[in-house]
Order: sequence, then C-alpha cells, then structure tokens
Amino acid sequence: MTRPLRLEYPGAFYHVLNRGNNLEYIFRDERDREKFLAYLGKVKDRFSLVIHTYCLMGNHYHLLIETKEPNLSQAIQWLNVSYATYFNRKYRRPGHLFQGRFKAILIEADEYLKPLSRYIHLNPVRAKLVSAPDLYFWSSYRALIGKTRIPWFLEVDWLLSNFSEKRKEGMRRYRAFVEGTDMTKLKNPNKEIVGSFILGREHFVNWVKETFLFGRDDNKEIPQLNQLKTRGNPRRVVDEVCKEFGYSIEHVLRKGVKRNTSREVAIYLTKELSGLTCKDLGIYFGGVSGALITMTANHIAQRQRQDQVLEERIEKIKRQIFNI
Repeated sequence: MTRPLRLEYPGAFYHVLNRGNNLEYIFRDERDREKFLAYLGKVKDRFSLVIHTYCLMGNHYHLLIETKEPNLSQAIQWLNVSYATYFNRKYRRPGHLFQGRFKAILIEADEYLKPLSRYIHLNPVRAKLVSAPDLYFWSSYRALIGKTRIPWFLEVDWLLSNFSEKRKEGMRRYRAFVEGTDMTKLKNPNKEIVGSFILGREHFVNWVKETFLFGRDDNKEIPQLNQLKTRGNPRRVVDEVCKEFGYSIEHVLRKGVKRNTSREVAIYLTKELSGLTCKDLGIYFGGVSGALITMTANHIAQRQRQDQVLEERIEKIKRQIFNI
C-alpha cells in the first residue's frame, strides 16, 4: 500500500478528514461526539494544535488545523487511536474503526481557509440533516456566529478577523458569508487540489515544491511526488539551463563533450523535476544509458555541495522554473 505524503512544518494549515471503516458510523450518539471533542481538546494541548473549524458527521469528521510544530501525523494518530479505543470498548467491537490513514490536505490559509470553512460547515445542510447550518450542534459554526459559547479549544479570531477587526461584526459577516450561499452553486474548494494534497494558488504550490519536494526520490512509495513534478518534456529545464550558462540547446544536449557543466546540470535538474525515468532521459540526452544519467546527477549533487557558485546558479535556475 502506498503511503500518503505528509509535509509538516511549523505554521502549516491542514484540512483533516477521516471516515469510518467501510463507511460505518463513528458517532452513534451524543456521548460519542462529546467524547471525540474532549479528545480533540486534549490533542490541542498535548501537540500545540490550533483548531479553527470542526464538523462531526455520522461516519466521518472534518477538521481545519494549524500546527505550531511539525507534528500533524503524531497528533492525529493520537486522536484517532484514543477515540477508537473508547469507541470499541463502549460498543464491544473488534477491528479498525477508521478507514485506513487519515487524509490531510495542506492549505494556503489566506486564500482557502474561508471558503473551506464554509464548505465544511454546510456539510450537514448538504446531507439534509438540518435546513440551516446553525441548527447543527456538532460543528464549530454556532460558536463562530455567536450562537453558543466558544469551546475553550476552538480558535475563532483568526477566521473572524478576515471579515472584521471586531469579533461581533466578524461573526455577523461570517454568518452572512455562509448562510447567504446559493447551495446549488456551492463549489467544493477541494476540487482545486494539486497533486492530491495541496490546496493553494500557483505561487504556494511552487513554494511547496521548491522547499520540500526538490531532491526527493521516493516516487514509488509516494506517487504524489510524481504528480507534482514538471512532467513530460524536459525542454523547459534545458531552456533555463541554456539561459543561465549562455549555451545553445545543441551544446547542452550534445554528448561526448568533456567538462560540459551545463549539460551535467541539465541532466541533474531534469532527473529531479521532470518525472521521467533515467532511461527516457538517456534517450533525450543523446542516447546515453540510464546509469550514466544517474551517475551524472549524483556527481552534480555532490559537486554543488562543495561549490557555492555552482549551487547558487542551480538555485537560480530552479527559481526560474518554478517562477518564484
């Protein structure tokens, strides 16, 4: 089974979702929901999480979480195991409560926290459990609009400050933002996810690529990496190498030229960024072997660690490729 890609860093925002095994109910009564929220409060304190939004449905839950430390996996695992232990003991049931690993979408909060929070709070309405979101008692919506006391573990000010500097006015505007939605035209922000786990604009996606994904080579175990790489024709990489080194494409692609640093850098970068196999890259670079592609890429990777000028040139090329 392939494992999901988790990118964890201080200040990251996530939409966390988990479902019951075989879509079975994970909440059967009010006590179950109260218990889950109690564990959510404990996980907030234990792992320094910031809880911005939650919604507990029958067979799944949604959370919008901010991590102060790079510990999302550890935190959600603790939450799920703690609640599953309670649930299985209460109902005398064996086996897994949740359907595999939890799903975590990395979010560009400034752009997507508002619409994603709205979409989550409208879950009970879309499921026809209630006619309006303020009638559902097991989400953070009522607290965010001032209809009930704010749970001690829930952070409301960051989201509300996007609507007004004053909390009460922010609550009023947030309510209008959510309840003024035409349900027939409501779009799921998650439809815009890139690479199965990033929700953000182009510059945010590029920043994630540059900061966390460049140089990783575990594509077989984590297929999302291949989805994020600049797939297909490596021409764009080669073009940027040509601009930086001042050589023609023919010079970069020509094999057999000694000390052709531009060619070696192009091989290194296309191997890391194109998503193509070493065999395919060997064909592209004049019919050399895949082994030579690997050897050349490893040589440049080592060389740049010892050559600051070369490292800076490679970083400049990468910035041009990612438009950052």
